[in-house]
Amino acid sequence: MPRPQRCRRIAFLPEVTVFKPAGIPGRLLSEVVLTLDELEAMRLAHLQGLYQEEAAARMEVSRQTFGNIITSADAKVADCIVNGKMLRIEGGTIMVQGQRHFVCSDCAHTWSAAHGTGRPQACPSCGSTNLHRAREDRGPRGQGRGMGHGNCASGAGLQHGRGPRAAASATGQEREGGRR
Repeated sequence: MPRPQRCRRIAFLPEVTVFKPAGIPGRLLSEVVLTLDELEAMRLAHLQGLYQEEAAARMEVSRQTFGNIITSADAKVADCIVNGKMLRIEGGTIMVQGQRHFVCSDCAHTWSAAHGTGRPQACPSCGSTNLHRAREDRGPRGQGRGMGHGNCASGAGLQHGRGPRAAASATGQEREGGRR
């Protein structure tokens, strides 16, 4: 049985999560899933130009693990560009730095809010005021853990107020034959 994957810290959630070749319907394309931690590794290494040691420290993983993450990410992006595949960004074992997570007790909707924005007044889905911090954000006896210290969202990425994504696509494996 493999060892559980360690949580990776990310400081960026993309607004656009699907890229595909122009003029070809997505249902006809093979799909490759790039996890949120792989995207963060690419952002730190390629856009910010950080050395692997510093980037690994920011993600709270070893330098070797960071090297494995960036190698996997680069291969997936190259596969999509060279072979004309669709790229979907989602999933991974991650914790978004500086985010708090809430759950509506009435409709079970989950969403994220940045630290320092105050407590939400109502659920963005149903308008209920019956909401609370998500379990992963609560420390001992239900107290909040503060800035960026929540538990890991294992197997799911957080998507701009849409809550955890399905774990089925969090493996980063390619899916043949388009969407499922």
